[in-house]
Amino acid sequence: MTVSAGARLHVGFQNLSLARERLYGGIGIGLAEPRVTVVATRATDVVADDPLVRRYASRAVDILGVPGVSLTVDEQLPRHVGLGSGTQLALSILAATARVHDHDLDPDPDHDHNYDPQIRSRAPAMGRGGRSGVGVATFENGGFVVDAGHPTNRFTTAPPAEGDWTVPPVVARHNLPDDWRFLVVVPDAEPGRSGEDEDASMRAVVERADPAIADELAGVVTRKLLPAAAAGRLEAFGEAVREIGHKNGAWYADAQGGVFRPPAGELVEELEGCPVLSGVGQSSWGPVVYGVTDREHADEAVTAAENALADRELGGSVMLSRAAPSGAGARIRVD
Repeated sequence: MTVSAGARLHVGFQNLSLARERLYGGIGIGLAEPRVTVVATRATDVVADDPLVRRYASRAVDILGVPGVSLTVDEQLPRHVGLGSGTQLALSILAATARVHDHDLDPDPDHDHNYDPQIRSRAPAMGRGGRSGVGVATFENGGFVVDAGHPTNRFTTAPPAEGDWTVPPVVARHNLPDDWRFLVVVPDAEPGRSGEDEDASMRAVVERADPAIADELAGVVTRKLLPAAAAGRLEAFGEAVREIGHKNGAWYADAQGGVFRPPAGELVEELEGCPVLSGVGQSSWGPVVYGVTDREHADEAVTAAENALADRELGGSVMLSRAAPSGAGARIRVD
């Protein structure tokens, strides 16, 4: 059984203040590339070379009540750079383990999609979906996604105990035009925050988040971002994404050393001056920087990104991707 899932970009959250009814509310885009690809075979124990893969596999085996699974990872996403590697890997392992043991997690045998909807209900037990629901939603169905966030009354400055949450429902999902291209720049830099470090940083941000920023973001999302996504208007979409990124950065400035963390901030500043790019920002805690262009100008955008890295004597990689169309989230194949 092979399961392959694309990366995701995380544009930001709609609210980080406990003074508003819903907390978080992720905004993001599922990408066609790069991908994580997991191959599973039946086993009587958990077999995997990578410790993280083994840990997720052990959880999946416990959740599903199966004896074991042997896993290899044919493609890896860079970890802790802002591409959603943890969620895509965990859910790929869960889906592969379920299918290789003939667990059909979908209650509808006549389904016409290529994913298991009950993966969503089991994601919290895999430790995923506790803040943003974007990674789970793009694993399921690709596309541009906005989720509803969590009820604030369930949160203090700390999240619920691990697994004691439900993945936020999707409130908007759109296909993005096939000729749009997302520039993804992965500079050689310290990885973004994860685990206990991320939890501590998020608690500090939530404790002092200005609720006025959430009110401003609500207007950007409803009056700019969603109409632009629905109509396929690239420049309007990019401008809304840029505005959301900067407003989120105001919440994170103390925690990460600026509206965007170093060296992402320098790359964002230079790429915002590139005439063929819009919506330049930092994905999650970075250091990934992204922007959106069209197929005609994609090569020019790549050159601008490569020059931005070279100007700062930064190594790294530059790639282009389409947005994964709705209905093309995780690919599941029986070998």
